[in-house]
Amino acid sequence: MLVVFGSVNIDLVFSLPVLPGPGETVLGAAYQVAPGGKGANQAVAAARDGASVRFYGCIGRDEFGRMARDSLAAAGVDVTGLREGVRPTGCAAVCTDAAGRNLIAVASGANLDARSEQVPDAVLRPDTTLVLQMECPSVEVAALIGRAKARGCRIVLNLAPALPLDGFVLQAVDVLVLNEGEAAAVAAAHGIEAPEAAGLARRLTGAFGCTSVITLGSLGALAARAGEVWSVGALPIEPVDTTGAGDAFTGVVAAALDRGLPLPEALHRASVAGGLACLAAGAQPSLPAVAAIERRLANLVPATRLP
Repeated sequence: MLVVFGSVNIDLVFSLPVLPGPGETVLGAAYQVAPGGKGANQAVAAARDGASVRFYGCIGRDEFGRMARDSLAAAGVDVTGLREGVRPTGCAAVCTDAAGRNLIAVASGANLDARSEQVPDAVLRPDTTLVLQMECPSVEVAALIGRAKARGCRIVLNLAPALPLDGFVLQAVDVLVLNEGEAAAVAAAHGIEAPEAAGLARRLTGAFGCTSVITLGSLGALAARAGEVWSVGALPIEPVDTTGAGDAFTGVVAAALDRGLPLPEALHRASVAGGLACLAAGAQPSLPAVAAIERRLANLVPATRLP
């Protein structure tokens, strides 16, 4: 079973010819209102890949909150742990350009009211995979990691955004998922140096004792664990919108590990899911179903071990 503690947003997605710069107004023809938030996205991605998922977070008492709850429930996510706070539901403005690149601004709203105590001890079991991100208060993320470690859970942390966490918190994590920028930020914060991504993944693993996964966008992903590094490419696609691709990857890699797939197979599956998530606009609307992932596995070379 997957337990996800994290953020819930509603995304306003603007399709633009180019991304705006400081002080610049760029006109686009249309926008889309879609459920998002890293926590909710990863929960939906895992559920669509066949995992049993319980979600814990906070929404507002507003129409955006109802929309977010309905989207999670429609994906088969258990939302009994989703509570209503006094702040409005989190909201993100997502601008995408013709190349599928994005620029995102987030108002946290009710995500600031999410508390680790919402997750009961009863669901933090040795057969549970706990998935967390950094769009809820970092003190709550750290507190929940500590409780989950003490109770024997597998802990998957997507350190996005790369907010500061003490080294002893990161040492309690089993799988650390970051993009290149986040990996560089964590390394700098902890005095870790490496000339390239594979070396950085190795050194993060050495420093924190976890499996370190670094996503590389169109180049795929790397994963390091004690004594080995694995590499997987990216699905060959023409991206429409990369929003949600990282969440698709994280949700599916967590779901795959939870059901016992070896790390290389989990990486392969997650990379396919991340690529498929780039084929439609918006975060949750683009997250692929298990059948779509299965159909495209043959289109990507399996993960290989690096020397």
